[in-house]
Amino acid sequence: IGCGGSGSNTIQRVMEEGIIGADMYAINTDAQHLLNIKVRNKILIGRSRTRGLGAGSVPQIGQDAAQESKAMIEKAVGNADMVFITCGLGGGTGTGAAPIVAEVARDCGALTIAVVTLPFSVEGAIRMENAEAGLERLRDVVDTVIVVPNDKLLEVVPHLPLQAAFKVCDEVLMRAVKGITELITRPGLVNLDFADVRVIMQKSGVAMIGLGEAEGENKALESVQKALRSPLLDVDVSGASSALINVVGGPDMTIAEAESVVNELYARIDPKARLIWGAMIDPDLEHIIRTMIVVTGVKSPQILGKGTTGNIATARYGIDFVR
Repeated sequence: IGCGGSGSNTIQRVMEEGIIGADMYAINTDAQHLLNIKVRNKILIGRSRTRGLGAGSVPQIGQDAAQESKAMIEKAVGNADMVFITCGLGGGTGTGAAPIVAEVARDCGALTIAVVTLPFSVEGAIRMENAEAGLERLRDVVDTVIVVPNDKLLEVVPHLPLQAAFKVCDEVLMRAVKGITELITRPGLVNLDFADVRVIMQKSGVAMIGLGEAEGENKALESVQKALRSPLLDVDVSGASSALINVVGGPDMTIAEAESVVNELYARIDPKARLIWGAMIDPDLEHIIRTMIVVTGVKSPQILGKGTTGNIATARYGIDFVR
């Protein structure tokens, strides 16, 4: 489920890429944006609150809109085993609606994973404070929230124009959603079942993601090393409580190569940490290996230790996600 403009764009990107075993929904208060995106299932929330004109970057309006349309959200998530909620934190609809969607999904018994971005610094202090208040709220209602700080993404692609940088954000979120989903739903070299993923992701708190891609003779080792060095994974993985690895390669990838990726991470994390992994073949990745690492239970200075932010935002901007 994509919440708001950014989240809906990510869902469109997932649909373009193709995904096995998942239903896609775009949820927004902006009717025009919903009309323009190519997603099969669309839900316009808060008709009476916003009249389809958007939330004006005010999270409280996004929250009210989701509350108003709760029955439609329940219908969408009612039979789901696992619900991904994706949004760009900092705006109105995504920041306000995502926690309500998560709450509904959790109450329906689904494993609930949020995959969110924090805004670029250039988007301004108000947007960042909105985002931090929204993240605090999300952490209370999801099993796991995978956080992608957009500023860190700029370290990967520093010279891109802003519009192109937003497209890179969509790509990272898409890889996370597709990578975790297809570990379960797509036949592969090494498969996981839903119970495996639930063990790692249930009530895991904040998670970080690292992505790496390499080709050539040492592609397996290089791809995992790139994932571990990824600016997005700006944490000490040795302290992680659990990790999930997805290895995707072309038809030439061997089990030994996939295992070498896993062994590299095993050597770096706490021996007591839980680690699960899966490996898949993608015919389009001839001579290439992609590694995605999701680590949970990590301490991140960019995300944690900001407990007062919500109070500041409430006082200054009238944002209140605290019950």
